[in-house]
Amino acid sequence: MKNNPANKSIEVINFGCRLNIYEGEIIKQQAKEAGLGNTLIFNSCAVTAEAERQVRQSIRKARKENPDAKIIVTGCGAQINPKQYADMSEVDSVIGNEEKLKKDVYSSLRGGVADVAIQNGESSGLLRFARNDEKIIVNDIMSVKETASHLVASFEGKARAFLQVQNGCDHRCTFCIIPYGRGNSRSVPMGEIVTQVRSLVESGYNEIVLTGVDISDYGKDLPGSPTLGQMCRRLLALVPELSRLRLSSIDAVEVDADLLRLFAKEPRLMPHIHISLQAGDDMVLKRMKRRHNRQDIIDFCAKLRGLRPDVVFGADIIAGFPTETDEMFENTLNLVKETGLIYLHVFPYSARNGTPASKMPQVAKEIRKQRAAALRESGEKNLQKYLKSQIGITTQILVEKEKLGKTLHFAEVNLDKVCEAGKIVTARITRYENGNLYGEVLN
Repeated sequence: MKNNPANKSIEVINFGCRLNIYEGEIIKQQAKEAGLGNTLIFNSCAVTAEAERQVRQSIRKARKENPDAKIIVTGCGAQINPKQYADMSEVDSVIGNEEKLKKDVYSSLRGGVADVAIQNGESSGLLRFARNDEKIIVNDIMSVKETASHLVASFEGKARAFLQVQNGCDHRCTFCIIPYGRGNSRSVPMGEIVTQVRSLVESGYNEIVLTGVDISDYGKDLPGSPTLGQMCRRLLALVPELSRLRLSSIDAVEVDADLLRLFAKEPRLMPHIHISLQAGDDMVLKRMKRRHNRQDIIDFCAKLRGLRPDVVFGADIIAGFPTETDEMFENTLNLVKETGLIYLHVFPYSARNGTPASKMPQVAKEIRKQRAAALRESGEKNLQKYLKSQIGITTQILVEKEKLGKTLHFAEVNLDKVCEAGKIVTARITRYENGNLYGEVLN
């Protein structure tokens, strides 16, 4: 990001979830169409205090390297606490999660005006800056009732495309601040999803990842209350040329019968499930206000393996949640082993101001780190065992760059020859070496 006076580009720096990656492309489109140039837009994450620290650190570094660029901060961190970014001397403007997707907002930033007319459905309202500060454009996210459909024609440098089908969350887990950054759950109508997928497939994408804050809640706010499974079934039926459909994180107890049937019968729905688990102990789960218990996850994994024996599972897990004892932690560790989870996203618990969990008795930070390390080690052992089991199989691989790609199960494979990014090739897994798979391209 070195400064260049001739550089009039827009760069979006995404942090956090897959939804931010998708929205980052929309941000870039809208900012370009609004005529912004020489601008760095930080699309922040607020899932942990550490995530926000990393955003602030990146902003300071960027300002040193780009003294003449405009710096805009948006995303969940900006939505939840715009003041902390507005108070940074390096930052020119702070905009909210709803505003970041609107071209009119970026148009207003060219001249630094203090009021901007925002189109919202059929009505137009005047959006005032919070604190009466010209740096901040942040609306009340809880007032947002719909998720706008934004067509992203391409994802620069990506082999697969992410598609937002849902935003926000109606649940209030005791550790989570994200609903206050994203608002309540709202879904994109099925027809619009189909239209966007068709466009992405026509642009050459062979794999689409459906993403959102809580995609398991998809459709509850739409007419007829369609489920995630019903939407996926219709999508695959109406876009037969789509090669691969993958889901982002889901809530196991919210999976509907249609989705289960699809996993059993539809090979284009990838056999790779990432579970929003968080813990494997019933008392911890209760204190988190999660919707499942330990046995629910065991039963879910067993049911999916019964329907599709080759399915693999990943999970998000918080280590060292407040009040977690050694015995409670062991229950989570044993669940990883018992269910054979192989792709783990492990986070040492990080207290967030404003959440109930931040007021509970805290586990020592060093213990949180130790437990996170133990979970990662267990997941890595499961992963390496799985990778070794793939030697000798012939599979379809989506090429991500030149000689690297991923299987249907999201396992990374080093290929023996250069292939075009975004293409699906047939390869035989020939060996496992130093934690990596290697494959011979057959076509």
